[in-house]
Amino acid sequence: MQPTDRRLANAIRALTMDAVEAANSGHPGMPMGMADAATALFTRHLKFDAADPHWPDRDRFILSAGHGSMLIYALLYLTGYERPTLDDIKRFRQLGSPTAGHPENFELAGIEVTTGPLGQGVAMAVGMAVAERHLNAIYGDELVDHRTFVIAGDGDLMEGLNHEAVGLAGHLKLGRLIVLWDDNNITIDGSTDLSRNEDVVARHQAARWHTCQCDGLDADDVSRAIEEALDDPRPSLIRCKTIIGFGAPNKQGTAATHGAALGKSEVEAARAELGLEPVEFTVPDDVLTAWRAAGKRGAIDHALWNERLEDSGRKVEFLARLNGKVSDAWLKPYLDKLLLDLKPVATRKASEMALEVINAAIPATIGGSADLTGSNNTKTKALEPLTADNYAGRYIYYGIREFGMASAMNGMALHGGVIPYGGTFLVFTDYARPAIRLSALQRARVIYVMTHDSIGLGEDGPTHQPIEHLQSLRAMPQLMVYRPADAVETAECWALALQGEGPSILALTRQNLSPVRSEGAAENLCARGAYRLKPSENNRKVVIVATGSEVEIALGAAAQLEQQGIGTDVVSMPCTERFDAQPAEYRDEILPDVSNRDILRVSIEAGTTFGWERYTGVHGLRIGIDRFGVSAPAPDAYNYFGLTPDKVAIRITDFMRTRGIQ
Repeated sequence: MQPTDRRLANAIRALTMDAVEAANSGHPGMPMGMADAATALFTRHLKFDAADPHWPDRDRFILSAGHGSMLIYALLYLTGYERPTLDDIKRFRQLGSPTAGHPENFELAGIEVTTGPLGQGVAMAVGMAVAERHLNAIYGDELVDHRTFVIAGDGDLMEGLNHEAVGLAGHLKLGRLIVLWDDNNITIDGSTDLSRNEDVVARHQAARWHTCQCDGLDADDVSRAIEEALDDPRPSLIRCKTIIGFGAPNKQGTAATHGAALGKSEVEAARAELGLEPVEFTVPDDVLTAWRAAGKRGAIDHALWNERLEDSGRKVEFLARLNGKVSDAWLKPYLDKLLLDLKPVATRKASEMALEVINAAIPATIGGSADLTGSNNTKTKALEPLTADNYAGRYIYYGIREFGMASAMNGMALHGGVIPYGGTFLVFTDYARPAIRLSALQRARVIYVMTHDSIGLGEDGPTHQPIEHLQSLRAMPQLMVYRPADAVETAECWALALQGEGPSILALTRQNLSPVRSEGAAENLCARGAYRLKPSENNRKVVIVATGSEVEIALGAAAQLEQQGIGTDVVSMPCTERFDAQPAEYRDEILPDVSNRDILRVSIEAGTTFGWERYTGVHGLRIGIDRFGVSAPAPDAYNYFGLTPDKVAIRITDFMRTRGIQ
């Protein structure tokens, strides 16, 4: 006899209780409360094949309430994914186990995105839904026809990001997006009445979402609500009324089940309440068999899809698109043409010039901006807007939603088949930083076009002038920060970002910069992270390391020093992360031994000097800005902070005298 839905759901509850208890750490309440809803979704509606977690046309499932990670771990095990194994679940939250505290997509196949920071799962799901509709517009229903399902908690819907994501999804009419809201009225502090009195359903309705409600503890009623959502062309919010920690007789419905193990006596009481086996980490044979059958439910759809792919005549193109590999064949012809007509240009404009070629050569790119299109220069001439009426478009107007934009781009990148880039001002990375951090953690190929990168933006003043931003972003692991010095470097940095295996930031100027590269090179020099732009003419005494707009200042100062007989190298360092990854021999060649007191290392960047001692040494000279900026025209601001060739040359010679460098 087929086991009941409740028995299937209780297997999730049992594994959750046991794993959290063994770890003495975790969040049992949400998985226990949403077990019936998850059972309905995975056994009746979700299109997937546990034997092939990477099937391109699978439905995407995102556990936005990532603290309840045992829900997805239990589902993956029960439906027959290769991992996690039962032993993995027994080692929940332990060092080296793939069953981490929060779901990590780089640990387990079947986990689409990394969640835990609340709100971001829903927002990434919006990006996944965008990618699905875009690819469907290109390849048709035969190859791309899937949905994105989300389980979200009260905290997900409280986060400000949720307002951004919900608004964007409603505007784009992403009807393939269905969110199941675990409405259990509990947060860590207690009842949601302590902090919320808004009508969450009405807010979604105002954003043009479809909404419905169900008993989240009744799989049949959840399935009924999902069917209703599937029939509606709008994105859907399903309000699942649940009881947190359902089955724990003394703690269910309270915050006590949210973020801590239930305790041995409560686990035993729950086993009795739910009619579970008395032995921990045990799933009855008939229940496991039924779950494994659910994991194979999509095998026929998968096989039929494979046949359609073979017959499509586009198999190679489609799989290459999903694979994400791109060529930089566009770069050399573009640079050859560029070098014939060099002129001063802002690197934001140089980025647009490069994008005109990139977007023509690489159809996978999808651009956008958080309401700063004309300032970020992110829209090229041929790109049409991606709208509810034209999902084939390749440019998204995100509105004033920096966090929502960045999170959606993460979802788009992780879906596959598209390479998202989006723009705002560098100072507003502060609005997007949590999503940038998840880009880095997940190694999502997202390209952030961050313009107005210094005091060079001028009159908008210190609220808009980045000071600490470059170094704080460079401190983030697995993130490439590029700050090119001219149009040639900008194109090279774009090529590197497109071929990268993780996120990149392009920090670009508002103001025009003089060309610093006037000759072609046999390789992409920016790939080294730093390179000698100008060798010393006299006996080398100074090495100036500069980035972006300060490279031309360094060249001007070096010319003055050379006139005084002071041999000066100028090193352009567009990407510190790439330079740090170079062999020691190369790094030593570019930056001579810091213990050599006869050579002065100098850094110049129109931002904080914090961190530059890594390259200058503690006895070197660091020229920058260690306070907030000023509201003034860019030339006046640079002069005020001593960032001119004349003032830099004087600072260097004065410093050399005080240090006795001849």
